[in-house]
Amino acid sequence: MKKLVLSLLTVAALSTAALAQSTPVKFGIKAGVAFPNMTFSANGASFSYDTKTSYYVGGTVEFGLSDLISIQPGLTFIDKGTKINSSSFGFDNDDFLTDDDATLNFKYLELPVNAIVNFKAGNAGKIFVGAGPYFAYALSANAKMGSEKEKIEFEDAGFKRTDFGLNFLAGFQLNNGLNIHAGYGLGLGNMADDEEAKAYDASIKHKVFTVGLGFSF
Repeated sequence: MKKLVLSLLTVAALSTAALAQSTPVKFGIKAGVAFPNMTFSANGASFSYDTKTSYYVGGTVEFGLSDLISIQPGLTFIDKGTKINSSSFGFDNDDFLTDDDATLNFKYLELPVNAIVNFKAGNAGKIFVGAGPYFAYALSANAKMGSEKEKIEFEDAGFKRTDFGLNFLAGFQLNNGLNIHAGYGLGLGNMADDEEAKAYDASIKHKVFTVGLGFSF
């Protein structure tokens, strides 16, 4: 798996270097608040756990193909997961001997590649919208309830470390490079990775809404 990740990063780096030789390049940084949750399905039934609040931080490289179109790969560290509130499913908190919500936390290194469409907004700046695929690799994970926290071992817990999906984003950028943006990540990869899950045709997928600030220079 490490060889796969290194290979993907190498290909991305070589492609970036080749593209940079022939197109205008802008570098950027970004950070903000993330609102992830996870969807579970099995045997035709599906449901979503509650959204938790987390964060993301990362960098981008934007290659201008024209005044209208640009390509923007990046690298993002993001905390995904979900909140599990027993009251949402009709359980009595006494069954769990606690009033604390539980959270699942997955920390990913994510590689998105987005196609961006830019629209001038008078003399103030530009509006941009975009979409593209992403590949992510989980660096670590844990489950937390109250003051108790337990590390999630991916193979033992039946989770995959890798994930992939689609990004959608939009925002407004001032002429000085400062931007405000929002995005949505739709996970397409099935996180479930054990024989019992396969027997029930089970799938676990990430969804995340993000909003934040960035700067391009």
